Amino acid sequence: MKTILLLVCSNVFMTLAWYGHLKLRFLDNKPLVWVILFSWGIALLEYCFMVPANRLGYLSGTFTGYQLKIVQECITLGVFVIFAWLVLKEKLTWNYGVSFGFLLLAVYFATAFKPGVR
Repeated sequence: MKTILLLVCSNVFMTLAWYGHLKLRFLDNKPLVWVILFSWGIALLEYCFMVPANRLGYLSGTFTGYQLKIVQECITLGVFVIFAWLVLKEKLTWNYGVSFGFLLLAVYFATAFKPGVR
């Protein structure tokens, strides 16, 4: 559970770093280099959660590398859906919902069965 919580925190910061600048008005007239540096600052916080999440999940034997990546991608999309709805004011249409459902199936198949020998 710690791994999942750390991944959620990581992805909140990642989403802010990658997409937050689209709605932050104080960055509107700034040169692209400033926007990049601002986003890198936020991304540093993302790494402070992502690296421990991956180490904890992998070294504890709870997750394989494949499982960590698939779970992380699903969390990324979940966080982004909320961000897109609240901040970007975009709706989740049926085709995106179906796509997200397939990703949830990917998480199930990646984690429901015992992996082969590492």
